[in-house]
Amino acid sequence: MLKNPVWAALAGPQACFAEAAGDAARYSPEIAPFAALRDPADPAAWRDLATITDVAVLTGPSITPPTGWETTEVLAGVQMIGQSMTGVDDPDAVVLTEADVPEMLELVARAQPGPFRKRTVDLGRHLGIRDDDGRLVAMAGERFRLPGWTEVSAVCTDPEFRGKGLGARLTLAVAAGILARGELPFLHTVHDNEDAIRLYGRLGFEHSGDVVFASFRRTATS
Repeated sequence: MLKNPVWAALAGPQACFAEAAGDAARYSPEIAPFAALRDPADPAAWRDLATITDVAVLTGPSITPPTGWETTEVLAGVQMIGQSMTGVDDPDAVVLTEADVPEMLELVARAQPGPFRKRTVDLGRHLGIRDDDGRLVAMAGERFRLPGWTEVSAVCTDPEFRGKGLGARLTLAVAAGILARGELPFLHTVHDNEDAIRLYGRLGFEHSGDVVFASFRRTATS
C-alpha cells in the first residue's frame, strides 16, 4: 500500500476527490497534480489513464511508461514512516481553513515546499504559526490518506523565520492529530534534501524506501 500511496488513497479514503477510469485515477487539478495506476506495469492501466488526462505525475519505487507515453521529469525521493514516533501538540499552532488559502499560497511561493494548490487544504488538517503581526510564517498539513496511514506534507517555513524549529514543531503537531485518529504518519522528501531527512529522523521518522516522483506525457492517441 505504501509503495503505491496515491492509488491507495484515491481508491480508498480519498475516493471522493478522484476522477477515475478503470485502473487509473487522479486528483482534481485544483487539489493536486498526482495520478495513480492500480499496477504501473500494466499497459491497460495506462490506457485507462489516457482517458482522463494527457499528463500525469506518478509516485512509486520505479515507474516505466509503455509505448505512447514519455517521461518528462524524474525526481528521486525517499519515503519515511512514523511507526514508532510520538506526536506533540503545539499551543501556538492554529488550524488553517479555506479562508487562509491565499496566505498559504503566498507562503508556498516563498518557501517552495512542493506541489500545493488552492484546494489542497481540502485533503486534511493543516496547521500554521503566525508571527507577532499575524502573518503566516510556517505551516504543515495532511495530504495522501490511505487505510491506516496519513501523509504529512506542505511542511514549510518563511525564509526569514527558518532556524527556529517551526517546521519541526508543526510536523510533530500534525503527526499528533494523525496518531490521535489511530492512524500512522508518513512523509516524502527529495533524496538530496539531507537536512530534512536528518530532521525527520530526529523527530522519529524512519526510512522505509526510495521512491520517484515522475512526470509523464502522452505522445500517442492509441
